[in-house]
Amino acid sequence: MVVTIVGSGMMGSALAFPASDNGHEVRLVGTHLDREIIDTCRKTSRHPKFEKDFPETVKYYQIEELSEALSGADILIGGVSSFGVEWFYENVLKVVPENIPVLTVTKGLMDTPDGRLLTYPQVWSEMLEKSGKKLSLNAIGGPCTSYELVSCDQTHVSFCGENLETLEFLRNVMQTDYYHISITNDVTGIESAVALKNGYALGIALTIGLNKKQFNSEQLHFNSQAAIFGQAVGEMYKLLDFQKALSLNNLCVGAGDLYVTVYGGRTRLVGILLGEGFDIDQAKQKLNGVTLESLVVAERVARAIKINIQKGILCKKDFPLLLHIDEIITQKNPVNIPWDEFTYTERI
Repeated sequence: MVVTIVGSGMMGSALAFPASDNGHEVRLVGTHLDREIIDTCRKTSRHPKFEKDFPETVKYYQIEELSEALSGADILIGGVSSFGVEWFYENVLKVVPENIPVLTVTKGLMDTPDGRLLTYPQVWSEMLEKSGKKLSLNAIGGPCTSYELVSCDQTHVSFCGENLETLEFLRNVMQTDYYHISITNDVTGIESAVALKNGYALGIALTIGLNKKQFNSEQLHFNSQAAIFGQAVGEMYKLLDFQKALSLNNLCVGAGDLYVTVYGGRTRLVGILLGEGFDIDQAKQKLNGVTLESLVVAERVARAIKINIQKGILCKKDFPLLLHIDEIITQKNPVNIPWDEFTYTERI
């Protein structure tokens, strides 16, 4: 089998390891932003962010060599960030042969002026439909950090798509003794769950910064983190219901992804800085222009929520955490977590 991966960022590149470990030829293609990464890989056989060499079955291509990398490929994996959704359509999906199934690891949602939230497979499908092209679009969701996948830590993700036979094929190609894969045709449920966790992970990280400031200590306080985690999962549940997820069991996928995101990465860093008292511009400056997909997703989801609150479809009281996160990001409001709005009285 030949597995072509477009996007040589950390996650796209990490997927080369399970594919290679299954004996497949892997062709890693950099985007126009990845030229230095591909050059480094060619010289050292190692991604500049990893501490482990790529297997010998991995080959490296610049984006101008995409047609060569697609020739004879059995699977295309998309590893671009959420900022590259349109680029991926224009430069990759338009030229992929229709017989090659596509599997993407890009996480996020697009909001529409009428308050809908579209998964990226939906967005790409609508784009392709206008051009008269049909592709098998599938996606990966679940708790997985790239560097831990590279180190073969036990990982469980979900592949989602319209056709279970195609998903079974993709699973057979990618599953290893450390990379475990469930499959489901609930694309909306999986893709929404793993996108929603971005904003909420930032919310949990706020408490870390708040506690650092209040106690002047690096010691972690888990009560507040756990409280926000519980509130986040509750709000995600309501949003998955709003999204008409086929199975709310996929909340487990989102909760797992939320857990792993809180413990590392850029979302955690920006949340801590905001909690310490920096505004969003200052936090971005401290992170030296690092791209923060979590901020984009949080803004889009909050925008859709507010539209649907105005329509009477959603209730404002159900989303106090995400709406406060949105105020911090878009209005530069200081962090003031609305703890009392999380409480309730329930008679069973």
